[in-house]
Amino acid sequence: MKTRMSSEFIFQLFALLIAIIVVHAVYVGAIRPAADAQLRQEMALQQAGEDFVPERSFAVVIRDFEQEACFILLFWALAIMTYKGRQTLREQRLLDRALLDVPEGTSLLPEDAREYSRALEALPDREQDFLLPRTLLTALQRFATTGSIQAVSDTIKEQCEVESDRLDSELSMVRYIAWAIPSIGFIGTVRGIGDALGQAYKAVEGDISGVTVSLGVAFNSTFVALVLSIVIMFCLHQLQLSQERLVLDTQRYADRQLLRHLVAH
Repeated sequence: MKTRMSSEFIFQLFALLIAIIVVHAVYVGAIRPAADAQLRQEMALQQAGEDFVPERSFAVVIRDFEQEACFILLFWALAIMTYKGRQTLREQRLLDRALLDVPEGTSLLPEDAREYSRALEALPDREQDFLLPRTLLTALQRFATTGSIQAVSDTIKEQCEVESDRLDSELSMVRYIAWAIPSIGFIGTVRGIGDALGQAYKAVEGDISGVTVSLGVAFNSTFVALVLSIVIMFCLHQLQLSQERLVLDTQRYADRQLLRHLVAH
């Protein structure tokens, strides 16, 4: 478990670093040059007094630093959820395997628990750390010790509840990112409105180009942040759904493949 946590931390660290490098490179190389060229063209037309309809291209909408930060956090959150989703998928595949080869109609006594535990202990170390083998092994050990079917049932339920709480707590970083993205968008809104108010004297003189650009920053940052937060929350909901399904399927597997075969003295 400690090894998995350390590898996951390293993955998250590298995912953040890669997201920063890639997103910033795209912004510097493509998005900001295209947006600045369009804004300069529109300001030239506006100062010349020509009639035109400003076009808010994708590059203009996402050009500012707040949107860049939001995209970095978005890709970081998606990387974290992808990592956890793959882990959940690998654990789900174990549910299709016969980890306990208990023939139909066979009764399992406390002294038989050790024999069936060997099959679980023979699994690779990575698979032994999965929820299903851990739950089955702990249940067999409890049955061998106590000989109580109720104790085994309580152990299975406890293992699943602990795993559910752990999975939920490990998503705290993703929830923080989902909260931080709209907050960054609102920071951009405050910055844009502040810049617009700082150039109000130019608007009084007839030059409203600076005010419109600043207001564009204000509204674009909030718009982009809210859209990205919707994407993250949807993905987070799907991940939580798959994790909850894993816990419930594990409990059902243990009840069907182990608990109903147990016979106490």
